[in-house]
Amino acid sequence: MTVSQKNGHEGEEADGRRRRSQHSREAIVSAMFELIGEGDLRPSAQRIADRAGVGIRTVFRHFDEMDRLFAEMSERLRATIAPLLSVEVPTGSVARRASGLVAVRCDIYERIGPYKRSGNLQRFSSPYLRKAHRATIRDFRIDLERWLPEVGAATPRVANAIEAMVSFECWDRLRTDQKLNQKDTREAMETAVGAVVAASLKPRA
Repeated sequence: MTVSQKNGHEGEEADGRRRRSQHSREAIVSAMFELIGEGDLRPSAQRIADRAGVGIRTVFRHFDEMDRLFAEMSERLRATIAPLLSVEVPTGSVARRASGLVAVRCDIYERIGPYKRSGNLQRFSSPYLRKAHRATIRDFRIDLERWLPEVGAATPRVANAIEAMVSFECWDRLRTDQKLNQKDTREAMETAVGAVVAASLKPRA
């Protein structure tokens, strides 16, 4: 075997190892994503390894810190909800826009529900999840004012109330603790937001 042939063979082997490593990494992230989506909010490394079809050492080799795995999973979630956070805001009354906002938020929360619950369980032991939580609150506040710019001119008492009523925590209380279906949850949130909007928000001139 010539030197060039040897180098080419070694290069192919290195490429093969990289592809296998990348495949394992993607399988691990997918496994965690699936397990949490199925309701296992804190899947063990062994369960992730079993679902991914890899050894547990492979899980730890790729993600020696859980925050790295959380970050990979968060990227998938962001890609899932990004289109919903850029939905065009309809024209019309404050009440109509508030109703549209609630509908979009409920759609988002239905998609991210198990992952957000999982993150909340582990947030206080994870610097990454704490940072991601703060960023999510900030992004949702920006989105709130995109739908209802009148919130920016409202008193803090009113603005904070509306922000709380369209939050994940409000939605999750209705869906999980009060066991409402999707339709009843959306209608309950619309009723609450609508009452505050009607009493407190005036359309911008």
